[in-house]
Amino acid sequence: MAIRTRNKVSPNFNMSSMTDIVFLLLIFFMLTSTLVSPNALKLLLPNSSSKTLAPQTVSVSITEALDYYVDKEQVPFANLEMRILEKMGNNPDNSIILHVDKSIAVEEAVKVMDIASRNKLKMVLATKPN
Repeated sequence: MAIRTRNKVSPNFNMSSMTDIVFLLLIFFMLTSTLVSPNALKLLLPNSSSKTLAPQTVSVSITEALDYYVDKEQVPFANLEMRILEKMGNNPDNSIILHVDKSIAVEEAVKVMDIASRNKLKMVLATKPN
């Protein structure tokens, strides 16, 4: 008398669950990759209705005539980075407040932001209150 088993192992492999996981991962990476912007400058932008001041700050101003001022002292652009670093000192809590005339091209403000980014300094863009 031959004994037969009722349970037979199927040699087929079902790929449907594996494809579901792959599609979910694909959607996840597509969504998260759109949120990453590696070339953005990190700025602290205050609301125009409130005042945000760091304990000790350095003020950098750009006038309509493209004159650069560091704490009310006119500085040529070539010496701007050196003068900002002198004023900042070694205190990591210091920050730069950037005052830019509204008629100035964004390119001029980005030059100062680039100086702060290169030296890993905190920067606040000043706005006019409502």
